[in-house]
Amino acid sequence: MKRILLFLVTNLAVVLVLSITLRLLGVDRILDAQGTGLDLNSLLAFAAVFGFGGSFISLAMSKWTAKQMTGAQVIEMPRNAQEHWLVTTVQKQAQDAGIGMPEVAIYDAPDVNAFATGMSKNDALVAVSTGLLNNMNQDEAEAVLAHEVSHIANGDMVTLALIQGVVNTFVMFFSRVIGHTVDRVVFKTEEGHGPAFWITTIVAELLLGILATIIVMWFSRQREFRADAGGASLAGRNKMVAALRRLQINSQQAQLPEQLAAFGISSGGGTGLRNLFRSHPPLEERIAALETQR
Repeated sequence: MKRILLFLVTNLAVVLVLSITLRLLGVDRILDAQGTGLDLNSLLAFAAVFGFGGSFISLAMSKWTAKQMTGAQVIEMPRNAQEHWLVTTVQKQAQDAGIGMPEVAIYDAPDVNAFATGMSKNDALVAVSTGLLNNMNQDEAEAVLAHEVSHIANGDMVTLALIQGVVNTFVMFFSRVIGHTVDRVVFKTEEGHGPAFWITTIVAELLLGILATIIVMWFSRQREFRADAGGASLAGRNKMVAALRRLQINSQQAQLPEQLAAFGISSGGGTGLRNLFRSHPPLEERIAALETQR
């Protein structure tokens, strides 16, 4: 219930702040003076509904989508000692973190990785790769599980969906304002929308979408530090540091599907401007943050 209220309040707040800001800046009066006749309230409502709607539909489908994309098999009844250990470890960590028991799954992949996703703290999924189980010792794997459980306990999936909804709203709203203005003011289209509107809107969406992605990825990197700290609290700092060092040693890049990359324990590297689009901070920075943690 708190998450639903948070979503509604945030959604309404974005609409309200955008509406007030545009009126204070006089954008509506400027556009009307140019004869654009743009209905900002309707456009804002449209952008908010589609911006947040798409984000939360994706979140609602995240568990099903993750299973389909990775082929993850949920452990219904442990078949061996390894699966039994996975389930009991996640169960204990979930209890310590104060959340409902997540589904636990294994997916077949050579890379050392894991991810968590789900609509709420009490309806989540934690999945680990066979590569992780084959290349990490039990202490390291325990820390990775603790990291993923911390993501769930921190509400990171919902938080990221809210942030994505906010930036989606901004992109859709301002790209159409820009396109409408160019079409009416520059190309003097008097009725309907001419080609300039659609071309300008698409270009504006692409450019604003790049900026939006940078913002979302910055938030994603910050929550990784929090999940590392949470993992250290649940499993022990030494185990968490050892797990991150194991990821450094591992030569294979994380191969999670793009839609799940932000929810994994690790992601591929980047240099220069590419760092702005990374969902995870460099492993050396994460290790340093844990080692200096008091």
